[in-house]
Amino acid sequence: MIQKYFWLILVALMVTIGAEAQNTLHPTSSEYEYPTDPKVAEKLEHWRDQKFGILIHWGIYAVPGIVESWSIVNEDWINRKDTTQSYEDYKDWYWGLNEKFNPQGFDPSQWADAAAKAGMKYVVFTTKHHDGFNMFDTQFTDYKITNGPFANHPKADVAKYVFDAFREKDMMIGAYYSKPDWHSQYYWWDYRATPDRNVNYDIRKHPWRWNQYVQFTHNQLNEITSNYGDIDILWLDGGWVRPKSTVNEEVLSWGAPIPEFSQEIDMPKVAKMARENQEGILIVDRTVHGPFENYRTPEQGIPSEMSSDPWESCITLGGAWGYVPNDKFKPSRKVIHLLIEIVAKGGNLLLGVGPTADGVFLPEQVSRLEEIGAWMEVNGEGIYNTRAIQDFKDEKLYFTKGKEKEMYALLPLEEGEELSETISWTKNAPKEGSKITILGENKSLRWKTEDGKTLVSIPKSLQKKLSGAPAIVLKFEGN
Repeated sequence: MIQKYFWLILVALMVTIGAEAQNTLHPTSSEYEYPTDPKVAEKLEHWRDQKFGILIHWGIYAVPGIVESWSIVNEDWINRKDTTQSYEDYKDWYWGLNEKFNPQGFDPSQWADAAAKAGMKYVVFTTKHHDGFNMFDTQFTDYKITNGPFANHPKADVAKYVFDAFREKDMMIGAYYSKPDWHSQYYWWDYRATPDRNVNYDIRKHPWRWNQYVQFTHNQLNEITSNYGDIDILWLDGGWVRPKSTVNEEVLSWGAPIPEFSQEIDMPKVAKMARENQEGILIVDRTVHGPFENYRTPEQGIPSEMSSDPWESCITLGGAWGYVPNDKFKPSRKVIHLLIEIVAKGGNLLLGVGPTADGVFLPEQVSRLEEIGAWMEVNGEGIYNTRAIQDFKDEKLYFTKGKEKEMYALLPLEEGEELSETISWTKNAPKEGSKITILGENKSLRWKTEDGKTLVSIPKSLQKKLSGAPAIVLKFEGN
């Protein structure tokens, strides 16, 4: 018992380790392939209009409140200080958490309501993380939420009710699915040790076992895309499960072990099946550049440059993807500033929020989302349905453009920073005679452009009224 709960003490350490391990920017590059299927392309452009989504990691790891899955990997960066407990005993304890996962307070409508109030427009929910515990009623393993203490709950098929709740808010639906499955005997075979995150046997010597794993994966993805209503995004994680030919410098920079063989799951077949079940579904085979990575997904960071290719930064609200006790959540102002920078550079923000083991968002998480939503309600016009421009920044100002001639200048403000009486920029001059306003205010502002510099005067009444705002957005007609 003491050994089991020792791991609760290591929460902060494991969260930090997990964040560092996954804090890899996957930048856009010339390798990006825009989809050729018109239905996929149409959905992709619709997704690009949404700008702001929520990523929900929820599984057995919420019970002790530790980093999702990664603590059962035997790699050097996992620093287990309890040297009295064996690795095998720890794995047994971790996987046994399914017997304690009984989220009687599970309330997906609370999640969806909080996300909608934040101004979020799509959800990505973890149907299965790397640990192999399924948050949907799969028929291909008993290691699932519908086989345990939660089995008789009317909402036991968790993914169904999560997706339904977010559909009621008219959001796009994304299903996160881990390509590796460390619980499966076809991936981590008990006959072999588990030295790292990869399959723990040589696929070349055991092709039957790997083919069983591929079929298992296809069966589960067929269930998700057949039995759970309209799915807009199939979000595939675990980028080390990939053809060996696609391993590049970016992959090597992660520092993870690279097998001498491919870990292919036949993505062309997966895509064909998924799109027969869900016409036009977006497929995000994370970090595997090519036709099955419909948009890029830099994690826990923002690329330094603007890109016209579709991409999404996935960033946590706190320090962890899932629930951990005493997590420190980012101020709403910080999230708004991240969103502004990401959108100005051409991306979307997917914000990670983890429910408790009982199945609810914490009051602090909800309040953060409400604060973000209050700003978005006034200023969302400068975020939604916009696109990036080459001159996306001028000193502190960020710029976006609408689908006609409308332009937006977004000015992040730090805590305690007062709005100055003049806002100026040298790029993206307004069209002569254009009306400039601050979103949420009807008053037309005085402005002029001289020697290539635009100066906008802010009346003292607005300076005072907008003091404390996390950011303001100027709207004008561009040239």
